[in-house]
Amino acid sequence: MKGFNLKIIVHILGLLLLFNALFMGIATLSSCIMQDGATNGLLLSFFVSLGIGGIAMWFTRNHKKEIKKREGYVIVTFGWLIMVVFGTLPFLFTGSISSITDAFFETMSGYTATGATILDDIESLPKSIILWRSLTHWMGGMGIIVLAIAILPLLGIGGMQLFSAEAPVLGGDKLHPRISDTAKRLWLIYVTLTFANALLLYVSGMPLFDAINHGMSTMASGGFSTKNASIGHWNHIPQIQYITVLFMVLAGSNFVLLYFALKGNFKRVIKDTEFRWYIGLISVFVFIVMFSIIKNGGFYTSELNTWSVWEQSFRHALFQVVAVITTTGLVTADFTAWSPFVTMLFFGLMFLGGSTGSTSGGVKVMRHLILIKNGFLEFKRALHPNAILMVRLNKVTVEQSIVYNVLAFFILYMILFIIGAGVLSAMGLDFTTAIGGAASSLGNVGPGLGGVGPASTFNSLPLLGKWWCAVLMLIGRLELFTVLILLTPYYWRNH
Repeated sequence: MKGFNLKIIVHILGLLLLFNALFMGIATLSSCIMQDGATNGLLLSFFVSLGIGGIAMWFTRNHKKEIKKREGYVIVTFGWLIMVVFGTLPFLFTGSISSITDAFFETMSGYTATGATILDDIESLPKSIILWRSLTHWMGGMGIIVLAIAILPLLGIGGMQLFSAEAPVLGGDKLHPRISDTAKRLWLIYVTLTFANALLLYVSGMPLFDAINHGMSTMASGGFSTKNASIGHWNHIPQIQYITVLFMVLAGSNFVLLYFALKGNFKRVIKDTEFRWYIGLISVFVFIVMFSIIKNGGFYTSELNTWSVWEQSFRHALFQVVAVITTTGLVTADFTAWSPFVTMLFFGLMFLGGSTGSTSGGVKVMRHLILIKNGFLEFKRALHPNAILMVRLNKVTVEQSIVYNVLAFFILYMILFIIGAGVLSAMGLDFTTAIGGAASSLGNVGPGLGGVGPASTFNSLPLLGKWWCAVLMLIGRLELFTVLILLTPYYWRNH
């Protein structure tokens, strides 16, 4: 394609592989310390990623240091793909996952912070491989391109086109005029909150290794756990669940607002329309679920007094509502067993998502607000066709182009969900499992419904079903347009 800067694409893909190698090195070091038998496989993965990444950067070192929007979409999409492909190596080389399909699914689920797993017995894995799973979450949660942008200026390359491609339209708020400084501040917040989360979990009684892994998983809005029962393994320590809820809420909040909060500007946070709705929706759904649990006798036993029943009902309702809305996917109980009404409610929450500019997946609260506000304005436009009526958020007029973008996003999202569920059902899955698997994968939620619910894994999916869900995870994580634009013929025409 004329004017296509292939060298810089390969150069940055090589850089991303070096990041992969860095984190593989961390997993290798942990394997050496814990002597869990996975050292050789991890070390080989490290050298393969380091070698190919280094070679790619060396042979493209004389590139034109300019990234246009067209190159940006290719770099982001293929950057995620190449990270996933090489991210499968630790699983395959250590024999932790022998199937290429299963390894690809698990790795894609990791990097996209989906948290769906094909592993039926996580606790049997070497600890360094469990750590590697969490590291894929942690890299992908904030965004591997945001990580790359933080150091691109050292290579003399600008990163604005990559930032807008990975975090399009609504999530592209900047904390600093220089995009690299924005990326650095976002990562500083991310790292700080991860350490704080892990420390509080450790102090509350969670073993250090588990605390570190859950700190990464929670802040990435991921869902991978070190235990087969997920956070439910610590149901006897309520403070662990409350701490996890707090950090899930923070991870699902706009990181720009978190930056202002850390600087003491709480008024900016409280006045933000999206944040108020985000917290408000969580509160409303928690009480609906809690009273539904109590009504159906979910936690009544002869050993519990009334207060304990209410506390457990509130805690599990709070945890699961926050986990699904923020698309974190950690579980304390099987919410599909509470009642058909609650199951249907949680299915709807899979389409909500956290705030824009967060690590959450899904549609995002901001998009829902714009859709609803624009919908109400249509009633006014019907009565006053000549009036100029604009959508407003935070007392600022939303540009019409953004409204059109949100409408297009929502339509595409629902079409992809319908197609996704249709393809899964064509593979022989029952209706509940098909819609649950499609909604969970596209929204990067983690647990779905039916055969892929909170008490199950995705291991029962047919081979093609796993590949299909992995594709939906990538499309959903990159907010649809970044991937889908590469499938349009006019993108590849000469300009």
